[in-house]
Amino acid sequence: MPILLFLLGLALLVAGAELLVRGAGRIALAAGISPLVIGLTVVAFGTSAPELAVTTSASLRGDPDLALGNVVGSNIFNVLFILGASALVAPLLVSRRLVRLEVPLLTLSAGLVLVLALDGAISRIEGALLVTGAFAYTGLLLRQSRREPEPPGDQPHRGRAGMLVDLLLIIAGLGLLVLGSRWLVDGARNFALALGISELVVGLTIVAIGTSLPELATSVIATVRGQRDIAVGNIVGSNLFNVLLVLGTASLVAPGGVPAPAAAIRFDIPVMVGVSVACLPVFFSGLRIARWEGALFLGFYLAYTAYTILAATHHDALETFRGAMLFFVLPLTAVTLGVIALKERAGQG
Repeated sequence: MPILLFLLGLALLVAGAELLVRGAGRIALAAGISPLVIGLTVVAFGTSAPELAVTTSASLRGDPDLALGNVVGSNIFNVLFILGASALVAPLLVSRRLVRLEVPLLTLSAGLVLVLALDGAISRIEGALLVTGAFAYTGLLLRQSRREPEPPGDQPHRGRAGMLVDLLLIIAGLGLLVLGSRWLVDGARNFALALGISELVVGLTIVAIGTSLPELATSVIATVRGQRDIAVGNIVGSNLFNVLLVLGTASLVAPGGVPAPAAAIRFDIPVMVGVSVACLPVFFSGLRIARWEGALFLGFYLAYTAYTILAATHHDALETFRGAMLFFVLPLTAVTLGVIALKERAGQG
């Protein structure tokens, strides 16, 4: 039953996100908002809607560990697995705007979460700060969109009937998200109890992967269709919304805020920060993500997942694995990324 409930909830989440993105996207186009801004707002928010629904539901129902694990795990999965898999399909192009604005904002917001969590919780006041940041970022995008010239004849003209259909799609999508999030949270909680592992670990792995399926489908399909900038923009925008809006909302609605377990502060949240920082040199390298960089990201996600499972099961190989990662793999990767950044800087000079 827990597995069936989880899968049914996941199916409703994916369907709800699809309806929400379709309806909101049509309304945004009809309002004259540029495709880039639609990708960074409507599409990014739509693919983050499952995380928002699950995280808020978990907070309201007294499962804050699941809420925090979902956000942190989703952001790690989005960058390492989804961008890695998409880059393996075809090298990804990176918009210069993303490098200058969105990626630095993503890095700063991830670092802010780590700072806020150091006292053991993200309070309601701190959650309000994160949500304010989400609204400020969205307002900035909309303001910039108004300054961009509108291509003639590019905006669809939809009558009242069309607008009503779009609104009904949004309402139906939100309804499916609410119901799906309840079922998925219940299934995940029962799954954790049955396996005897913490809800934080379930949130970091199973729930995070499940709620990130819309991002995975969107980015891979965009890559196959040649719209590779959308593949990257979707991930960066979704991660920004996850940190600012999703985690902020969860902290606002949870009594006493969202607690940050010591294990998450020591390892998982720093990994989320490190993944965001790693985007900078990778994205700078010719404004593209090469296949070998995608393979590197995928390898790191497999290593992260292996570490999480070993730590959850208290496996004897944990210390050996930790030593190999700390003293060999991570330093080697840091040197590689540093060389990439230096080469790019020298090339610009």
